[in-house]
Amino acid sequence: MTQLKRRSLLKAAGLALGAVATGAVPALASSPDKQAKNAKKPALTVAHITDVHIREGDDAPARFKKCLNQIIARHKPDFFLNGGDSINDASYDNVVHDQVIQQWGIWDDCMKSLDKYELHSCIGNHDPWWKAPSKDHEMYGKDYVVKRLKIPNRYYSFTKKNWHFIILDGNNKDISLDPEQYEWLEKELDKLPAGTPTLLMSHYPILGTTQVLVGGGHSDCKKLKDLFYKHRDKVKVCLSGHNHLTDHTSYNGVLYCCNGAMSGFWWGKGDAESAGPGYYLETPPGYAMLKLYEDGTVENDYYPHSL
Repeated sequence: MTQLKRRSLLKAAGLALGAVATGAVPALASSPDKQAKNAKKPALTVAHITDVHIREGDDAPARFKKCLNQIIARHKPDFFLNGGDSINDASYDNVVHDQVIQQWGIWDDCMKSLDKYELHSCIGNHDPWWKAPSKDHEMYGKDYVVKRLKIPNRYYSFTKKNWHFIILDGNNKDISLDPEQYEWLEKELDKLPAGTPTLLMSHYPILGTTQVLVGGGHSDCKKLKDLFYKHRDKVKVCLSGHNHLTDHTSYNGVLYCCNGAMSGFWWGKGDAESAGPGYYLETPPGYAMLKLYEDGTVENDYYPHSL
């Protein structure tokens, strides 16, 4: 073994040991070296929670509140992003009115922990109630979820510091953006000044490894990839959940982060394929913290929790 190879291995081992010591799983592809990191100016610290699946049982509400309090105390985020599947499920055929009301009531109670923080959410596939008495019922479909999550629309955007944020709705045919939404996204990216660092969040992964293992990815991934490449001076990171697995994929300068699930194995103990208590396959329950820098670089660290 050459001395150079040995030094590289020692450096990699040191990085891995550091991740274990801090409890975070870093996206190494996005992590700058120490000297460059110290020279950069941080813009925002953002907490990404997804797939909370809040419900009664297994002490889930109390555990979720503890996680939120831990995030606030430990990381002091500027605001929160919520990747969808906020409630356990309203989408199954046997779900009735009172179950939907109960789950959203638990969600509202848990959100009191974030009363001092902005929360920007997207819609997950388990959030809408499709079996309402009629399509005209006030609780039917996505419009009711928009109301309960207190978001402006099923897809929308906002700006913080020098960063632009785009929230998408992939809950359409074959997991994709509908034509109206895609046209809006094109215009949204076109009108941004050149070099505006941009983060996109969808409930579903756009690119990555997790959908190869369990499915659930955007069927329009190539179309979106082409659009992002056109705006490669702007699009920096795409966040997702849905698959309850954590994965970081870098492609064409865009970091795609599927950030596990706050609920892990739906707040349960797991099954025969779980690598540990509460795990879904090899991914423990957790949340992600993002550091967004003024120059458009990104760090995304996944923090497992055992609450």
